[in-house]
Amino acid sequence: MTTTAPPSSSPANALSDVEFPALGHRPGRWIDNWQPENAAQWAAVGTRIAARNLRWSIFAEFLGFIVWQLWSIVVVQLPHAGFHFDTSQIFWLISIPSLVGATLRFPYTFLVPRFGGRNWTMISASLLLIPTIALGICVSNPNTPFPVMLAVAALSGFGGGNFASSMSNITYFYPQSRKGWALGLNAAGGNLGVSVAQIVVPIAITIGAGATLNLPLAGWIWVPFILLAIFGAARFMDNLSNAKADFAASAAALREPHLWVLALLYIGTFGSFIGFAGVFPKLIVDQFPAFSTFQVGSAALSLAFLGALVGSIARPFGGRLADRFGGAVVTVAAFATMALGAFAVLLVLASGSFAAFLGCFLVIFVATGIGNGATYRMIPSVFAARSGVADARSHSGDVGTQRKTAAALGIIAAIGAYGGFVIPQVLGASKSSTGSYADAIIGFIVAYLVLMAVTAFFYLRRGSAVAVHKI
Repeated sequence: MTTTAPPSSSPANALSDVEFPALGHRPGRWIDNWQPENAAQWAAVGTRIAARNLRWSIFAEFLGFIVWQLWSIVVVQLPHAGFHFDTSQIFWLISIPSLVGATLRFPYTFLVPRFGGRNWTMISASLLLIPTIALGICVSNPNTPFPVMLAVAALSGFGGGNFASSMSNITYFYPQSRKGWALGLNAAGGNLGVSVAQIVVPIAITIGAGATLNLPLAGWIWVPFILLAIFGAARFMDNLSNAKADFAASAAALREPHLWVLALLYIGTFGSFIGFAGVFPKLIVDQFPAFSTFQVGSAALSLAFLGALVGSIARPFGGRLADRFGGAVVTVAAFATMALGAFAVLLVLASGSFAAFLGCFLVIFVATGIGNGATYRMIPSVFAARSGVADARSHSGDVGTQRKTAAALGIIAAIGAYGGFVIPQVLGASKSSTGSYADAIIGFIVAYLVLMAVTAFFYLRRGSAVAVHKI
């Protein structure tokens, strides 16, 4: 069935006489016959619908990342609030949300097809109320035992799971040629939540508090915004009936060897971003206590937010660079930069220069952001190429390939997020055993060089089955 756009004398409405597949609309904001690769449908109605869903998806994911990373900010304030935990316990509070969030990404991948993108966004946003309210309650009492604190920190993993379902949902709304930018924006909006949390929470808990801290506000202040996200998803988002990343598609994705290669690369890019973002406030406090905070009126603010900020801003540009030059080339460059940045951190650790330390880490964060966007953009292209599509950078393949790709996006996002658990644990182990972070940094340098070589071997090497597509 086709439909024709309403007649218009405006020259801007160039598709007024062009027929395109009709969209079906059912109660509950379900849309049938969504075909973003159809140029006429996309130009006439698709762009507007996709953009509206993307905006609210970004907002909900943004809040998810905020909730996911709250404990990385709260832990550095716990001693000032009367809590007494050792180094190992502190690093567990930082890393357990990433462990839970990464694990939740696996089931979250299947829940968009099961419930619909709009419906699951409402549900997943509602779940964020649990960890925020629980945090506000437990940090109000310094006698709260560590196991309770750890359990509440684990609940923040709900926020980490949102990424997989959000990205899986948005990939259905956009044609292959625009996926890099759209997914990059969606992810960057979420990643930006880390930086915003690191700015807002220190201000909220210290402003007007005098000699004390209003630590419970770290959780309570986000409740109204979560309620707004639930309303926005209900009112403005849509469910797509063709979003069917089912178990069969996931099983097919798991049998694809390149899924595991891409997951490894994503641990190096996104895992590094979320891992370093979570631990950066703690690193600054440990290495440069004199620079751990600075005053803005009566509020205390940490410069740790700059890392997550520049990494988040860089992510969509990684996707755009991948659209233009190929994700593999950009990913190799990102790993090389991350290795050089980590080596520079190693050199400045003994120098005592906070400016140099901050600058080196900002370089790493920018590289992780660009690598995030580029590596994630590679996923649909690799799966399209493996299915036999002639131009895998511009076409997504048949419906079966698209479903397998959507499943792969969620699985790879889940595996990559485990880096957010590994990096704090490695840093914590290095600090506990040697009194320094140097051994951990050396390990990261070696890992980035290995990942750079893996990317080049599979996706740039002459003779590689997918290299001809300039993935």
